[in-house]
Amino acid sequence: MADAPRRLVAAAAVVDDATAPRRVLAARRSAPPALAGRWELPGGKVEPGERAEDALHRELAEELGITVRLGAVVAGPADGDWPVLEGRTMRVWLATVASGEPRPLLDHDELRWVDAEDWPALPWLDPDRPILAAILG
Repeated sequence: MADAPRRLVAAAAVVDDATAPRRVLAARRSAPPALAGRWELPGGKVEPGERAEDALHRELAEELGITVRLGAVVAGPADGDWPVLEGRTMRVWLATVASGEPRPLLDHDELRWVDAEDWPALPWLDPDRPILAAILG
């Protein structure tokens, strides 16, 4: 089933433990210039005809060099998704690293594991803040 017509973004909250997350992997944007230096949950746009889960696996392999195990969807207020930039919505899964060591390959210049109590101190993209609050409290 294709998810792209709604301008959907697929993202992962890559966490240390999908059942009781205490740390999340933060990715600092290096592009585009308007977003550079801000932190986000990794992921990307769902292409026409592509399933959101497939897009997420593709994006994480391209951007971070990892494969993940997907856990539960983090339900948002927009029909289960989260409103984000440019009128898009984002579907977010909890995920754990299945293989590979996360490293910034595309669109990011730094990755960091962030503890639950420390995430609010980073300059996150504004749409990611309520998602992180829902995951880490």
